[in-house]
Amino acid sequence: MSSSIPIDRSNAALLLARMEGVPFTWWHAKARLIMGSATFFDAFNALSLAFALPVLIRSWHITSTQSGVLIATSYVGQLAGALIFSWIAERRGRVPSAAWAVALMSVMSLACAFTGNFNALFVCRLIQGIGVGGEMPVAAAYISELSQARGRGRFFLLYEMIFPVGLMATGQIGTLLVPAWGWQAMFVIGGVPGLIIAFLLARLPESPRWLLSQGRQEEAERVVEQIEASTLKRIAVSSPTAGAVVPPQERPRWREVLSPVYRSRTLIAWTLWFCAYFVSNSLNNWMPSLYNTVYHLSLQKSLRAASMLNVAQVAVLLVCAFLIDRTGRRNWMVASFIASAVLLAILGLGAAAGPSRVMILGTLSYGIIGSANAVLYLYTPEIYATRIRAIGTGLSTSWLRIASAAGPAIVGVIVGAQGIAPVFWMFAAVALAGAVAAFGMLETRNRPLEDIAA
Repeated sequence: MSSSIPIDRSNAALLLARMEGVPFTWWHAKARLIMGSATFFDAFNALSLAFALPVLIRSWHITSTQSGVLIATSYVGQLAGALIFSWIAERRGRVPSAAWAVALMSVMSLACAFTGNFNALFVCRLIQGIGVGGEMPVAAAYISELSQARGRGRFFLLYEMIFPVGLMATGQIGTLLVPAWGWQAMFVIGGVPGLIIAFLLARLPESPRWLLSQGRQEEAERVVEQIEASTLKRIAVSSPTAGAVVPPQERPRWREVLSPVYRSRTLIAWTLWFCAYFVSNSLNNWMPSLYNTVYHLSLQKSLRAASMLNVAQVAVLLVCAFLIDRTGRRNWMVASFIASAVLLAILGLGAAAGPSRVMILGTLSYGIIGSANAVLYLYTPEIYATRIRAIGTGLSTSWLRIASAAGPAIVGVIVGAQGIAPVFWMFAAVALAGAVAAFGMLETRNRPLEDIAA
């Protein structure tokens, strides 16, 4: 640990207690809205290709293998982005890291609209993925650090709902605009507003917890004073012990997430991220094309049916947001994985023979496991200390990128060789593995972040 930046642990602990003592106000709402707007377009850009792809398959004569590669390349970029921008977030702050990620994502979305062949779009989606992957873990760390211990689950998940709302909006916009205006419209809409949001992000106040982790107590004090000035109301909280406030280090240490203190919770989190997103992102990216090419629905019907996946996720997540602080993170995750595995296994047994049953059971399964995705964004920043929170979250989300890159490619191979039923069996098995891992989660509800990390 570095001693070059002195820190008064007692005063820092009192500062955190003051921050915890302010109830939800317009200050929190503003930060959540601006960061949430970035997350909305993160979701939009992540899914935009899925609704452009049915048109590109025909106009560019793209094979099923190429489709899987095109989907996967964005997730390769996202993996790199999650690592790069989470590292920047620990060194330079949550706010500038998120702003730079959104700016990159938006510029490359516009570049995608002007591509004219597979290779050009491949490169643009790869680079865009770096920005897409960088925004979410940094935003999750930032929002988590602004949240109070009690009710943090609801506060965070109401923010996190913006991501599936963005996915839902992508589906509805894609259904309307792609047939009328062409696939390029998806990338234009994903790019222009993002540049404005990047500017607004850069003007947000920095996380007081991160400032304290860097020894910047005076700056943290000013931000907390802004929070306190937004309301006269206070809530009673117990002050964290001075020992829970860790002095700053010269640089964040990647390997600390696998130290004896964090190893078990890290490996469990990585497994959960892989399992949840292997299923959900495979379904989300492939369902428009599967409805269109396997079940021979029209383009309009295929896009509309696929868009219902995200409607279901929003509905389930809304319920989750108001129950998560009662049920706890672990119980919700175990139940979600098991329920999703059962529904997917039913499809594997033969219900996939008709599109209507896939629409019902597949959509419901996605909605349920989609709520687990959101809980992971809540849970993962909670289990790490501030000094490695963004890095720990970024490394964990890297496993969703790996799963999301592998899933569509594997689905493309299986569908071409064996049909649709084995795909649902594979999804059910992965979901069941996620349920087993979820039993080992650390329960974090209503606990201060400093106490969890200790």
